[in-house]
Amino acid sequence: MTPLALNANPTRFPCPLCGKALEVRQTKKKKPYVICDPCGVQLFIRSKAGMHSFDQLVSDAERRNIWKRLDDLQARYQRKCPECGKSFWIVPDQIKTSWVDGKFEGYRCPERGCDGVVAWNKEKEKE
Repeated sequence: MTPLALNANPTRFPCPLCGKALEVRQTKKKKPYVICDPCGVQLFIRSKAGMHSFDQLVSDAERRNIWKRLDDLQARYQRKCPECGKSFWIVPDQIKTSWVDGKFEGYRCPERGCDGVVAWNKEKEKE
């Protein structure tokens, strides 16, 4: 395994909130970190044991093509609200059904105060 400091190719690590691939950077003391500006997440790895585990996670992500798998999950389970424009992951408690016949209508936007409903679009799965 090549340590991050010696790796010529930029490595990536997913944001723990949005899943976006983030470039792994290094501090002046050669410790790895990632920053996701849209989410405001900053992840700094400080200990030697943590840096070793982090190196393994990063190399496994590249070797197992985790980025393609994350893209597939995102395409299948992440939607964008038609009302407020917020992207969100669909979960069972957001299911919206018709009060008349109980048929599935889509997923409610989790944003407070938004009444948007995203219909389940089978065409989106195929993209």
